[in-house]
Amino acid sequence: MLLVLDIGNTNVTLGVFEAQTLKSTWRLATDARRMPDEYGLLMANIMSYRGVPPSNITGACICSVVPPLIPTFEEVCRNYFSVQPLTVSAGVKTGISIQYDSPRDVGTDRVADAVAALKLYGGPVIVVDFGTATVFDAISADGKYLGGALAPGMNLSADALYQSTSQLRRVELTPPAAAIGRNTVTAMQSGLIFGYAGLVEGMVARFKSELGQEAKVIATGGLADLMAGETSVFDAVNPDLTLLGLRMIYDLNHDPHDSEKQED
Repeated sequence: MLLVLDIGNTNVTLGVFEAQTLKSTWRLATDARRMPDEYGLLMANIMSYRGVPPSNITGACICSVVPPLIPTFEEVCRNYFSVQPLTVSAGVKTGISIQYDSPRDVGTDRVADAVAALKLYGGPVIVVDFGTATVFDAISADGKYLGGALAPGMNLSADALYQSTSQLRRVELTPPAAAIGRNTVTAMQSGLIFGYAGLVEGMVARFKSELGQEAKVIATGGLADLMAGETSVFDAVNPDLTLLGLRMIYDLNHDPHDSEKQED
């Protein structure tokens, strides 16, 4: 079984593949202060509880936007799962060409999203990832990662409103009945949810115009289902896109005769 780890700013998402099938997923809070043994014991326990003991893991692949946690999870993989993980970074085969001015600046989660979107849906394709940030990525028909856009995520924006004002409160991200809010809570919900729907529609329209041709639009991330209910711009919603991309990258780099699973 293959263990894949997407280390984000808010959550660490774990997935386990049996052959090509994603069998189980879990989410842990991202905390750079945790020691490898803390994460290792937590992961081993919750995976065993779901019927995936550490001894079943034969390989691992990691992407991270939190650099201090990379060595932490590499140690977890070695000490608790007895595998040397493949960490997505410069020099790892991905099957796509990064056209960013500085390719090293592209988050490896964005690379994994692009790999999976191109493979599963074909190009050109636009990925919208709803995480701590709302991330837009554009991939051409011939497998070139062209770049994208970054905006604050909905939860981040909601927290900023709460923390930076005296009278606004935390609100649940639930769509209100109307865009014209009749109280502070529904007004905030309208601005956050309907406002972000407008942001997504506007950015996708601009991306399509610059691509010069019709492109599929794929939503992923924790709030993808919520946003899909408020706009018809998406062709598909795939919450596991990053994990699927990590499996594809691992397969591309994995030599079945190399038990240590070193990077190419």
